[in-house]
Amino acid sequence: MNQPLTSSANKVQQFLIENGFSCIVKELPDSTRTAQEAAQAIGCAVAQIAKSLIFMDQASGDPILVIASGANQVDLKKIERATGLRLVKADGKFVKERVGFAIGGVPPVGHREKVRTILDPALKNYDCLWAAAGTPFAVFQLSSSEIQRMTEGEFVDLNASLT
Repeated sequence: MNQPLTSSANKVQQFLIENGFSCIVKELPDSTRTAQEAAQAIGCAVAQIAKSLIFMDQASGDPILVIASGANQVDLKKIERATGLRLVKADGKFVKERVGFAIGGVPPVGHREKVRTILDPALKNYDCLWAAAGTPFAVFQLSSSEIQRMTEGEFVDLNASLT
């Protein structure tokens, strides 16, 4: 028996439908709050998780969405060099107020306001990606080309070097 989606997950599903994407939001019994938890709950590689991280641009105070492969760490200095954005960590209150979702369930789409998006080129390495869908238990499957079209994001080398 299919349960109706929670309101936050339904908001993401409605965005996808209204914008012509055939992705289906699924709510899982296990947490998908972190990339590791999501990969375990879904049964995929951590790198296939498109983790949505909200930062704040120091100059404008605007939210900036960075979507990275779950296996990668984000290097804010690389993003600054490529885009000129000086990003700082956004707290939970800022994320909820400006983006409309709580940390741990921030989707790549369906935000309260238009959000500039930076995409990890490593996402292009996978035919199948999974993204959060509004709650720590909701996800949807998509491709790297869909994530770029959905978000109008810009691919920027953002992976932190392990050296």
